[in-house]
Amino acid sequence: MSAALAGVTALVLAAPPPVAAAPRTGAGTVPPFATTATRQQASPTPPPPRLPRDFRGKGKWIVRDLDIEVPFTWEGRDGDSQMTAGGPQYPIWFTNLIYHDTLYTLTYKWPGLDEHPCSRIPGFNLEALNQGFENARSVGPETLRRTPQRRVNHWRVGVVLPQLPPGNHPRLPLALGDIYVDERDPGTFWQVLQFGVQNLYDPELDEWLVMDTFEHRPGTVSLPRRCEPPR
Repeated sequence: MSAALAGVTALVLAAPPPVAAAPRTGAGTVPPFATTATRQQASPTPPPPRLPRDFRGKGKWIVRDLDIEVPFTWEGRDGDSQMTAGGPQYPIWFTNLIYHDTLYTLTYKWPGLDEHPCSRIPGFNLEALNQGFENARSVGPETLRRTPQRRVNHWRVGVVLPQLPPGNHPRLPLALGDIYVDERDPGTFWQVLQFGVQNLYDPELDEWLVMDTFEHRPGTVSLPRRCEPPR
């Protein structure tokens, strides 16, 4: 696994093999900025998360153990998408893209990081991501206690290696994630928590993204200059 791929985030959590080489953020306890209250499970299981082709949203990227919280944007256009956390004036700054059937990760700044290559994994796109989301497990309906409060469906996705039958076998939680989507629209993402080896740069291996806005209209996606264009 390339260390540069530790910044990839929720975009790859549910994906097949490329997931093993990417994402970011944790699973487990719920942070004080977004406590949740479980509500009674509605009867049929709702449809799983599905990232739309066109969207734009703003929020925060939060690394609790480093006490870091930076601005965050997540945008999509025609099936391509881009996450950007922080900026040159912040302690962390990275961007992750699904661009022309290729997954990119570029970390400009991170505490203790000296190398800043643009990592590239071909053969990954929005369809592959959403196929991975189809295997997500429903945790149940919840309410995010923020302002405003949001009623969501909570889903869990993950990659555990090796894949073995039930029983007493050593297993490694390579990439685990909790995804909170609007209860009326599985294509509106309000919160993502990732945990595992994919968060390689963070000492506690967990990071959060929390959206304040999420609109279904085209955003802006641009490949950084230092990244090699798709072949």
